[in-house]
Amino acid sequence: MAEDESYELTEASASQASASTMPPDEVEDTPAMDPGLHRRTLLKLDCLLLPFLALLFLFNALDKSNIGNAESAHFTADIGLDRGAMNTAVALFFAFFVTLQPLGAALGRRYGMVLWVPSCMILWGLSTALHAWVRHKWQLYTLRIIIGCLEAGFYPVTVTYLSLFYTRFEFGRRLSFFYGQAAVGGALGGVLSYVVFSHFGDDKGDVQTQWRPWQILFLLEGSLTILVAFVGYLWLPHSVETAWFLTPEERLYASSRIIRDRDMQNTSTVGQKDDHDAGHDYDEESRGLLDPSKHSTPTQARQPVDDRGLSPHDILSAVSNTKIWHILACNILSSIPVYAFSVFLPLVLAPLTKNANPALVNLLTAPPHLCGAVVLYFFASYSDKHRVRLQPILYGLLIMVTGLVLVVLLPMSWPIPRYLALVILLSGTYVASPLTVAWISGNTPSPGKRALLLGINGWGNLAGVVAALLFRPKYADSGYIVPFWWTLLCVALAAVGYALFLRRLKVENEFRQSLLRKWDEDDVELERSEGTGPLPQDYRWLRRVIGSTKPYKRLAWVADWLEQATRVGREGDEKKTFVYGL
Repeated sequence: MAEDESYELTEASASQASASTMPPDEVEDTPAMDPGLHRRTLLKLDCLLLPFLALLFLFNALDKSNIGNAESAHFTADIGLDRGAMNTAVALFFAFFVTLQPLGAALGRRYGMVLWVPSCMILWGLSTALHAWVRHKWQLYTLRIIIGCLEAGFYPVTVTYLSLFYTRFEFGRRLSFFYGQAAVGGALGGVLSYVVFSHFGDDKGDVQTQWRPWQILFLLEGSLTILVAFVGYLWLPHSVETAWFLTPEERLYASSRIIRDRDMQNTSTVGQKDDHDAGHDYDEESRGLLDPSKHSTPTQARQPVDDRGLSPHDILSAVSNTKIWHILACNILSSIPVYAFSVFLPLVLAPLTKNANPALVNLLTAPPHLCGAVVLYFFASYSDKHRVRLQPILYGLLIMVTGLVLVVLLPMSWPIPRYLALVILLSGTYVASPLTVAWISGNTPSPGKRALLLGINGWGNLAGVVAALLFRPKYADSGYIVPFWWTLLCVALAAVGYALFLRRLKVENEFRQSLLRKWDEDDVELERSEGTGPLPQDYRWLRRVIGSTKPYKRLAWVADWLEQATRVGREGDEKKTFVYGL
């Protein structure tokens, strides 16, 4: 993995200019730092924490997609259900999975990653294994709903947890490795299915084991999920300050660099290599007024590195953030291929093979997913190196559009070109979602609000419901051309939405910088440190709500909660000294 890539702000403008031109891998190697300590700390995080988190997400991805692999081995036919029952089960899974995302994120933040995620994994692993005994529709639907409820919040909670250990411009590459397990999970699911279906084929299963191959698949993946979850209780630390694999010196260094990196977001440009690259002409006085280390209280210092804690202001600020709703709409549209092909790729590939052998079909799903994982890593590396998020997302969407156009134009009689078109399509499929998450994480200093925003962004999984409704069995004989056309339209709209979002951020940054130039130094200092500059506080309409609910005893708790949420000044990205990353 790369070395630390965060900026080191100083009070001198010359030092700032120098730091902004340093190569990303060398920024941390300043005279005040011990390069050896930095490398040791990052190496331990990369080798002992990140791979285990990736393993958790791998099994999360497997338990989402295995129903598609099972269906290629006649899962619903064997238990006497019509093929549409699987689509209904997938839609029900995503309906609950999507709806409960913010709640799952809030509970995960409330109780901590270390307790919440492994507990949920044990229960959904058990539910996955129970698929082996499904015989009725209601059993299938119930199990998929249970898994959807338990997996809700897993991604935002785990990503928020990951952001407690890495600085902003180390995060993209690590997140790509983590999120890439969705692609690896699709490939591994195909390989596991190939092995299971080859060894326990329909002509062998009844004689040797009395088990159908899809039953073996569900039991295997469910049992492995439970096993990994139990290890998680012992392996995962609550924070860098309690990490069992770090020495006391490494813990102190790891904690201090995260606190410094998050505090710098109030005065540094997040996600931009420099002002010239971002298209802005900000002066150094506006960007580097203060040394953030002078303003961190012990309570503030602990907050960025602990996996627990949620304030009323975090909740109110997250819900009222208009940017999250804009980017959520883009995320839903761009994620339809992710969920469509995590479940339905074996069914899409079946018409391309002569005999539609389940083992061969599932094996063919591996290369497209692996290409998606590799492309994601390179795009994320580019994103970290150049400190941009939205531009690589647009590149990824362009690859998706190219693949979709080829798929809908190539005839069914050309199986190899169509398969290559699917490889191109999946190569760009996994880029948008993790870099969207990286943008949200990098632009939200408060971990409580960050978890909730990621939970709201988790409603992007609504794309799974759309995919289940689009890729219905009646389109199978035509090679799912109609669903592919609708998917192409959605991805094109997503690209337009992301381009507008990029423009919106540039306008917002320019407005904030012009506003700061009108303030004197004391006002800017007050805004940066406490969020109480000369601009009136937001939530004025809420104060009217508070006044109207206070007289009623039954609603007094609402008034008290809202008062607590609005009592503090602007925080994090709400401060006018904060510059949004692109």
